Amino acid sequence: MAKRQTAVIGAGISGLGATKCCLDEDLEPTCSERNGDIGGLWKFQKSTSEKMPSIYKSVTINTSKEMMCFSDFPIPDHFPNYMHNSKFMDYFRMYARHFGLLKYIRFKTKVRSVRKRPAFPFSGQWDVVVEANGKQEALVFDGVLVCSGHHTDPYLPLQSFPGIEKFEGCYFHSREYKSPEDFSGKRIIVIGIGNSGVDIAVELSHVAKQVFLSTQRGAWILHHVWDNGFPMNSSFFTRFNSFYRKIATTAIVNK
Repeated sequence: MAKRQTAVIGAGISGLGATKCCLDEDLEPTCSERNGDIGGLWKFQKSTSEKMPSIYKSVTINTSKEMMCFSDFPIPDHFPNYMHNSKFMDYFRMYARHFGLLKYIRFKTKVRSVRKRPAFPFSGQWDVVVEANGKQEALVFDGVLVCSGHHTDPYLPLQSFPGIEKFEGCYFHSREYKSPEDFSGKRIIVIGIGNSGVDIAVELSHVAKQVFLSTQRGAWILHHVWDNGFPMNSSFFTRFNSFYRKIATTAIVNK
């Protein structure tokens, strides 16, 4: 019996895992990746492109390697707990080579459309149109796994800043930030106290004249390393703490 053909869209962390899982289930995956390399979000690019994820040069993972790795392929012991994006890319390449995934990936290939076939209620099959080297190709698959990520559309609510059109400085979403060199001696406000906001504010503080970090609500700023040298998430995200947060009030948990 012929193997069921499965389309995987994207060769980032989810696409690699999905391709490997297809092989585990004796499916025949075909992974389409619009770029020329694996990694998706974690592949650093010097410039941003529309509808593409983007990271800044200094990004490190904010989850320890013990919790960030694939369950069937631990990150090597000599890799740092909180890896730089380039080190994370090294891990992806090791994973792809170990499980022989690269031969199932079609690079520089865009997925133009995914539609149910006319007889879909009976066959469960999909029509998928891909484009490579300016030529389109129609393919038929028994299943489709969409692994294209969601960090592609920046949210920049300019309507929340009356008078922004008169502002003489520059403003942009953190998606466009790459490195601090161009901000030397400037006064900067970073809006948002998420992981990216804190990362960028700290990095800019080394070169800028002054940096403000604006947030609507309070937040906990936690060290990566906790008691006895263990990663924060290994100590904090336990079954006991999860149960405790369910039965206790927010005020008690905060204390």
